[in-house]
Amino acid sequence: MAALQQAARKSEAPLKLVASDVRKEFSLRKGKKITAVEKMSFEVRENEMCVLLGPSGCGKSTVLKIVAGLEMPTSGSMRLDGREIVAPGRERGMVFQAYTSFPWLTVRQNVEYGLRINGMGAKERRERAEYYIDLVHLSKFRDVYPKQLSGGMKQRVAIARTLANEPALLLMDEPFGALDAETRWHMQEFMIEILESSKITVLMVTHDIDEALFLADHIVFMSTHPGTKREDLWTDFKNGVRIRDKEEILGMDGYRDMETKILRMMREESLLKKQLA
Repeated sequence: MAALQQAARKSEAPLKLVASDVRKEFSLRKGKKITAVEKMSFEVRENEMCVLLGPSGCGKSTVLKIVAGLEMPTSGSMRLDGREIVAPGRERGMVFQAYTSFPWLTVRQNVEYGLRINGMGAKERRERAEYYIDLVHLSKFRDVYPKQLSGGMKQRVAIARTLANEPALLLMDEPFGALDAETRWHMQEFMIEILESSKITVLMVTHDIDEALFLADHIVFMSTHPGTKREDLWTDFKNGVRIRDKEEILGMDGYRDMETKILRMMREESLLKKQLA
């Protein structure tokens, strides 16, 4: 078994992020409004990989944007380390599905970019960038431009650039969704390595059940529109450790049972969505 360090568990780690009865409305034409998220309450603990999972259109990305400070809740609150989130902040870093590296900058210059904007000195900036470039296994490509990199490598640059700012919380919105199946699989295994190396707390959105089960310590399953938490799921079949080899986790006792449960919940939400349409 490729056993890693103990994964964060519900009862062991301090609270990092707390969503309390969050509601989000969007205005439409002619004064109409639509509720995207309502009564959304959940908790994320320190060094936890928490995944928001649910049917298409359930508000997963909306919740992530509220955590990022890119959207404000209509009511309710989102708190990070006890402080209410009211705007974007450096303590939250975000990785998107689309490749976001600046094409005119090298890998190292991309990773240094945020540090330079924040006023860090050249020597410290270089040292920190080198550390995170090495962490994502791109040291040989530090002076290469993004157009010369594969899709997976471009996402590793984005992850390194975000981690270099040392956020308290890493937000990821379908970060591997644009990758081919093989690259996605390797990036998922790479993400386990990052979780253990950096000890960072992660909130990630995905629609991929296998990805959620492989990466997550904690899954917040969301119901259909308007989105709300249906159930907290804990990947207890991992027995408290993170597993780096995907083929190993597929054969673990309890994996198929949880996969079947989530598939059933997805089907129920899909049927409900059709009824409400």
